[in-house]
Amino acid sequence: MTMAVALLLIVLGSVLFHVFNPWWTTPLASNWQPMDDTLAITLVITGIFFIAINVFVAYMLVRFRHREGRRAAHEPENRKLERWLIGGTTAGIMALLAPGLVVYANYVREPRDALVLEVLGQQWQWRFRFPGEDGKLGATDARFVSATNPFGIDPADRAGQDDLLTAGNEVHLPLGKPVLVLMRSNDVLHDFFVPNFRARMNMVPGQVSRFWFTPAVAGRYEALCAQLCGVGHPNMRGYVVVEDPAAYQAWHAALPTFARSQAKAPEPPAGAAGGDARVQQGRALADSKGCVACHTVDGSARVGPTWKGLHGKTETMADGSTALVDEAYLRSFIRDPQARQVKGFPPVMPKIELSDEELAALVAYIQSLGSPPAQAAAEQKAAR
Repeated sequence: MTMAVALLLIVLGSVLFHVFNPWWTTPLASNWQPMDDTLAITLVITGIFFIAINVFVAYMLVRFRHREGRRAAHEPENRKLERWLIGGTTAGIMALLAPGLVVYANYVREPRDALVLEVLGQQWQWRFRFPGEDGKLGATDARFVSATNPFGIDPADRAGQDDLLTAGNEVHLPLGKPVLVLMRSNDVLHDFFVPNFRARMNMVPGQVSRFWFTPAVAGRYEALCAQLCGVGHPNMRGYVVVEDPAAYQAWHAALPTFARSQAKAPEPPAGAAGGDARVQQGRALADSKGCVACHTVDGSARVGPTWKGLHGKTETMADGSTALVDEAYLRSFIRDPQARQVKGFPPVMPKIELSDEELAALVAYIQSLGSPPAQAAAEQKAAR
């Protein structure tokens, strides 16, 4: 009897919790009402089975409880009960699966006027690409993937020359416009997920995944990787900015083309201005090469050491040795990050192909982020 009462209280508490608790999915920035309806159908069907099974068990515990002088009759088969169970289970599973199949078919079948956005996942950052004036994305191939061409766009394909590329982990989208999202991965399994949109899809190396949605509410929303993709997985974040069409067009018009990104950057002029230009170039490289996924510039630690105050600091290696972080150290570490391991940080930094000019710019940017307080004080004292 006690067990039967406990089961009935659990059922009652669960129903009251779902009735009075504000658990419902938020409508923020989502046009996927059918998806929400499918979730509701799933909850209702599983809820009915949950209530029915527990009430049935409670009834059985009371109806057939042990009594003195009574003995249970053994009935090995009950074909009528079996038919009811098979029929009820089949109907429940069909009711669960059928709406989901319809919703998924619509999820991957975009409208003809959808804006095309390609998302490229790479440990541990997002990159985005839009078609250019011709309205077509250029052909890609793994043979062409490099540090300067992470999308692997075929340089010989004219359709790819005007493709628009983003710098950094932020992309803008127009409000109320259907968006077709094409997704690829350069290395491991990723999953592009914007929780507010309730839209996500796995990104498998070697294939193109797709889904579409219509941003319905303006705002800045965080994009996550929903698959464990390595030690930098928690930092693989980006942002999707939904704004009015005029603001989107202004942002979109300022994006560089693939042809422009492949043009050799001019040498910075001599003097202070040249130094500033090189630092700016290094900052852009840190974004485009994915360095910001593992290194911060505000002093906080991530997968790798922070770059704030790194130059001039004495680092302790995993083998107990120490090294002064000067220009030579930075150059050698970036060229061959696996040659030594900094204590307290995993040896996961990949080797990044950089030209001598790009390496100098990246080192200049790290140097511009300051030195440790003791080092700075010593330099000021020496200057006096």
